[in-house]
Amino acid sequence: MIKRRKKSIIMLSSLVLAASSLFAACGSNGTSAPQGDNQASVSNEVSTEGMPIVQSPINLEFFAPKRFAASDWNNILIWQEYEKLTNVHVKWNTIDRDNLVEKRNILLAGGDYPDALYGNGLSASDLMMYGEQGVFLNLNDYIDKYAPNFKKLLEEYPEVKKAITMPDGNIYSFPTVTDPNFTSMLTGAFMWYNPDWFTKTGLSEPKTTDEFYDFLKAIKAKDPKTIPLGGGPGWAYLGNFLQGAWGLGNHGVTHPYVDTNPTTNELRFIPTDPNYKELLQYTNKLYSEGLIDRDFFTANADQIIAKGSQGVYAVIADYNPESVYSNLKGYIGASALKGPHGDQMYSYIGSSVGNPGQFVITNKNKNPEATVRWVDYLYSDEGSKLFFMGVKDKTFVEKSDGVVDYSDEIKHNQNGLTQDQAVSQYLVWPGVGYPGILKQKYFKGSEGMPASVDAAKKVEPYLIKEIWPPFTYTKDETERMTVLRADIETYVKEMTTKFITGGASFSDWDSYVSTLNKMGLDEYMKIYKAGYDRYTK
Repeated sequence: MIKRRKKSIIMLSSLVLAASSLFAACGSNGTSAPQGDNQASVSNEVSTEGMPIVQSPINLEFFAPKRFAASDWNNILIWQEYEKLTNVHVKWNTIDRDNLVEKRNILLAGGDYPDALYGNGLSASDLMMYGEQGVFLNLNDYIDKYAPNFKKLLEEYPEVKKAITMPDGNIYSFPTVTDPNFTSMLTGAFMWYNPDWFTKTGLSEPKTTDEFYDFLKAIKAKDPKTIPLGGGPGWAYLGNFLQGAWGLGNHGVTHPYVDTNPTTNELRFIPTDPNYKELLQYTNKLYSEGLIDRDFFTANADQIIAKGSQGVYAVIADYNPESVYSNLKGYIGASALKGPHGDQMYSYIGSSVGNPGQFVITNKNKNPEATVRWVDYLYSDEGSKLFFMGVKDKTFVEKSDGVVDYSDEIKHNQNGLTQDQAVSQYLVWPGVGYPGILKQKYFKGSEGMPASVDAAKKVEPYLIKEIWPPFTYTKDETERMTVLRADIETYVKEMTTKFITGGASFSDWDSYVSTLNKMGLDEYMKIYKAGYDRYTK
């Protein structure tokens, strides 16, 4: 019996040695893994820590949006440097950010999607739907073993884990996370004043919505060639700033259509509230009197940047003008305005979980372990520094005390590029979503500039207290909510613009509300309530 067991062990050992020799011949001795099949071999095992991620290069393909058409992500400094560090080569399939949703939906519907979707800003509903279908991989075990930085972050900030864990208990994505102490990033865009106009008009900084109207009117009277209010483009920038003066948006911009009614403490659909109607009437008054740029609701971002860079805007609803527009300096952030009913709240602030769906791995991916390691590095201190600052002495300089800042070529570009435009020659973060963590010490974009930090301090006394992260929904809720949102939220956007610009009369308000009810608003709110209850419990 003992002899037979010994013999079996010897034969098994011989087989193992033979297999080991075979694997070694296939992929070791300094040779690269095959590039065609995109499959990591045993000899190219994924490391659980440190760099490179794999010893022999592998290929991955990602789909991503981009801000600037001229930016070639397949030939850009940030990804070239990261490839050297990781041994992971990424082929980037990019699309203009304005066409992202349409193109992504076509890819997913046709099954012609790549290894991962990067910076796509997928909603919790998308994650649940495609996760349960198996299109997006369940990442729970991968995170546990191959994402030490992200795993640590989830332990440090339980609300992040709560926001990205779907009702089935699975995590299908990596989010954007903001350091909770980075207030100017959480608040994002502001209203910005050119202080020269206080001197020119003889008026002080507005404290109420009436004073804001008077200030814009005085600018137009003083110089008809100047546009009193511009920027954006679109209602989100302006609406999110103004709505707090009507007591709306009291749980932040992550939920732009739903908050709680302060009287009943029940969930409220903001776009049908009487205060929302008053807000639109106020904005319509500004627009009809020529106090808002006529292109505010129709132009794209590049058109607004080109126009605003000419210095025609006295007041700007946007991110810090110093980074967005060429040669615009000295604008100061506005404080929260007090509205007609005494509300003075700054609700233009988001959750630390900016978007739950900024990186998903698909079932086409043959190297999910390496892909998780690839994205996990962006949640480390070193990864955040590389992603947002780039390479030392190329894109940034570092002082003896460790403080970093962009190089003069980026901050004072000789070709007249804005900071975002100059940065985009080397890095990919401006103007699009991304997975990773935002820290004030490394983020030198609009929200990290001194003027933005000062603007955040100015509104801090009026910040809302309870900021909701994204809610999660079951498969059935997701499927139904997707249909309802497509109809209801599209109609709200369309009618909001029409009410402001005069395309619809406020005498049609009751008809507008009635149409929303017919579209299934009650069901929409019931599903929202289910997500809210899940979050609160």
